[in-house]
Amino acid sequence: MAGVLEGFLVIGVVVGVGYLLGRQRVLGDQGARVLSRTAFFVATPALLFTTLAHSDVRAVLSSALVVTAVTSSLACLLFVPVALARRRPAGETVVGSMASGYVNAGNLGIPIVTYVLGNPAAVAPVLLFQLAVLTPLFTTLMDVLPGDGRGERPSWWRLVLAPARNPIAVATALGLIVSATGLRIPGPVAAPVELIADLAVPAMLLAFGISLHGARRPGTGDTGPSLWWVVAIKNVAHPLIAWGLAGGLLGLSGPPLLAAVVCAALPTAQNVFGYAMRYDRAVALARDASLTTTIVSVPVLLVVAAALA
Repeated sequence: MAGVLEGFLVIGVVVGVGYLLGRQRVLGDQGARVLSRTAFFVATPALLFTTLAHSDVRAVLSSALVVTAVTSSLACLLFVPVALARRRPAGETVVGSMASGYVNAGNLGIPIVTYVLGNPAAVAPVLLFQLAVLTPLFTTLMDVLPGDGRGERPSWWRLVLAPARNPIAVATALGLIVSATGLRIPGPVAAPVELIADLAVPAMLLAFGISLHGARRPGTGDTGPSLWWVVAIKNVAHPLIAWGLAGGLLGLSGPPLLAAVVCAALPTAQNVFGYAMRYDRAVALARDASLTTTIVSVPVLLVVAAALA
C-alpha cells in the first residue's frame, strides 16, 4: 500500500507546484508551452537516448515484452473505432489512442512495481516497448496527419522524412544502436546528456500542473465522451486484457502475472500531454486523460495488488 501511494504522492507534489506556478503566473502565459517544447526537443530525446543506451535490450526480450506489446497495442487500437464512429478529428484520434495504451511506467511504474514485486526491473519491458515503438510512432503520426488546423495535407516527401525530423525517433534509434553494438559513450559526452535528461520528467509534470490552472472540469466540452472512453479502456479494459493474455493464453502465474497486470493498470503517462502540447492536438483530452486515469487507477491498482499478490 505504501509504495503505491508514495508513487502517486511524488507526482502529485510536482504537479501541484506547477499548478501554483500557473496560478501565480510566474512563467507567464506561455510557461506550459515553453516547458513542453523544452522537454520534447531537448530533455526527452536525451532521456530516451540515455535510457536505451544503458539498457540491455536482449535481457528484456521475454514473455513480459510480448504481453506488453500485445496488450498496449490492443488498448491503443480499441479507441480508434470509437473515434471513427464519432467522426472525431485525426489529432484527437491519435491522442486518444495513445492515452488509452501508453502507461506511466517511469514516474509511477517503478515505485509501484518495486513495492508490489520488490523488483523494479519488471517494468523494463514496458519502458522499452513504449520508448522504442509507441513514442516514435505516435509522435510521427501527430506530425504528419492532417486535421490539426493548418489546412494542409502533408506531401509524400514530408511523410518519408518525418521520422528523421522527429527528435524522439532519432534519439530512440541512436540509443538502440548504442545498446545493440555495445558502444561506450565517453564520460565528458555522456555527462551533459544525462544532466539534460534529468529535466524531462519534472518539466513535463510542471507543464501539466500549469495547464490545470483555469482548465475546465474533465469530461466537459466536445472531448468529454472521448475522455470517458479513454478511462474505460485504460483503467478497465487494458488490465483485463493483460490478465487474460498473461494468465489465460500464456499460462503465467505468480509474480510474472502480477507484474503484467499491474503495469497494464498504470494510468496514462503525462508524456501524452507533452506530445499533444507540442503538436497542438487534442491538448484538453490529453490533460484530462492523464488526470482522470491517474485518480481512477488508485483503487484499481490496490485491487489488483490485493487480488493477485
